Amino acid sequence: MNERKIIVADPTALGLFGLAMVTLVASSQKLGLTEGTALIIPWAIFLGAAAQLYASIQDAKKNNVFGATAFGAYAFFWFSVALTWLIQGGVFGEKMAEQADVKQLGFAFVGYLIFSIFMTIGAMTVHKVLFFIFVFIDLLFIGLSLSTLNLAPEFGHKLAAYSELIISILSFYGSAAAVLNGHFNKKFLPVGKPFNI
Repeated sequence: MNERKIIVADPTALGLFGLAMVTLVASSQKLGLTEGTALIIPWAIFLGAAAQLYASIQDAKKNNVFGATAFGAYAFFWFSVALTWLIQGGVFGEKMAEQADVKQLGFAFVGYLIFSIFMTIGAMTVHKVLFFIFVFIDLLFIGLSLSTLNLAPEFGHKLAAYSELIISILSFYGSAAAVLNGHFNKKFLPVGKPFNI
């Protein structure tokens, strides 16, 4: 019996592009360049969530536990954030919007901070661009936690806003490197060697 081996392309470029797009759009609101969340929701669902979920599934097929877990967890984060904004916007009724306790969201951010910290350790063995993406994701969740739990709202908001923008820039670079390095089969864009741990 002949076994067929299915070759799955590296989904990192698409996953990082999805992250880059959603954080770019979301950071524009945090930085005060745009207002509201209504038009962030489509980008959260399709780029932040769906693109990263697809990348997660493809990484799972490659037996890449780290990639599958990272992209999958952040995909479901953005699905949840989009649903949160819909609830807050009254899409599911005024009563539900009134009952929304934003501190519950703060505890979710703390949970994602814990997740992101141990994923940052894992990213050290991939390359430096990915490692620094995770470092700024850690800072983003610190900022979101401080802001949402009303511990240091102004500082937390600014930390989250600038961290999110830097995540976007680094993710665009990481996506470009994943595409072009693979396309040209050489180090077209350097990503930095992994840490020796």
